Amino acid sequence: MKIIKSLDSQFGEVVHLIKKARLNALRSVNQELIELYRQIGSYISARVESEEWGKGVVTQLAVHLRERLPDSTGYSSQNLWRMKQFYEAYRKYPKLSTLLRELGWSSHLHIISKTKTIEEKEFYLRLAIKERYSVRELERQIDSGLFERVILSKKKVPSLVTQIHPKAPEAFKDVYVLDFLNLPEAHSESDLSKGIVSNLKNFVLEFGKDFAFVGQEFRIQVGKNDYFIDLLFFHRGLRCLVMFELKIDDFKPEYLGKLNFYLEALDRDIRKEGENPSVGIILCKSKDDEVVEYALSRNLSPAMIAEYKTKLIPKKVLQKKLHEYYLLGESIAKKER
Repeated sequence: MKIIKSLDSQFGEVVHLIKKARLNALRSVNQELIELYRQIGSYISARVESEEWGKGVVTQLAVHLRERLPDSTGYSSQNLWRMKQFYEAYRKYPKLSTLLRELGWSSHLHIISKTKTIEEKEFYLRLAIKERYSVRELERQIDSGLFERVILSKKKVPSLVTQIHPKAPEAFKDVYVLDFLNLPEAHSESDLSKGIVSNLKNFVLEFGKDFAFVGQEFRIQVGKNDYFIDLLFFHRGLRCLVMFELKIDDFKPEYLGKLNFYLEALDRDIRKEGENPSVGIILCKSKDDEVVEYALSRNLSPAMIAEYKTKLIPKKVLQKKLHEYYLLGESIAKKER
């Protein structure tokens, strides 16, 4: 029996090597394909700008490629114009060339068609690569206006949290959009908790793929009493437990007392050796930033306060707010000169 188990382990290593090689091969093929599309886009762009080619010539090129390369796909006139658009979107930013080869063509099409500025494009490029988003997941983040939300966020991670977890600002947001829960305007904390657990995939997509679910109504025992944490996760990047207390009303300072108690219990009784101190998040429907600042100023536990929205904020509204934000920044900069 021991010999069989040993062989199974050794065989598993071979399987791992094969899968790794296949993945590397696919990645290499994709990199070559993206570079090819960039070169074709460059060629077409140069011909069009020199007025040698018009739309009719590109259509003829598509027919020619179909005849000469009948086994090849992806060279329709529409896709050839997209290659031109792809090249022109990034030609002034050579520093992004390495990033471009890390994403698939379908993901690129969503980024170049749904974003306006190079800053927004770079944001989604880096995010998609880091989080390994599928095309659908990337589309959802773009449609939800994640770039605008991050820029407009008033998030100020408490210094205590960043001292313990320097990468915390990258891991948490100030506002989370939970539109996928389809909650009515009037809902209970139980509805919110059940909805999140029933939609964990989308929840983790909104919060970040480093979150791993541990439990709902997670029981901790202190003295002779049982207490229950609404939601408990483990964050792989921060290497710590992250607990959520769900509130369907405005943040109140007294909520911190309960959160701190739970954090102490987690760190004393649940946290494993080698893990970092736990982080607590009070996820509420709304919050007054000044009240939050006062409440956290003398708080001694790594705690954060965040809001959740049950409806997707229209992207056009976010873009308008972002434009106003930039204009305000320019106005302030001119006054300081």
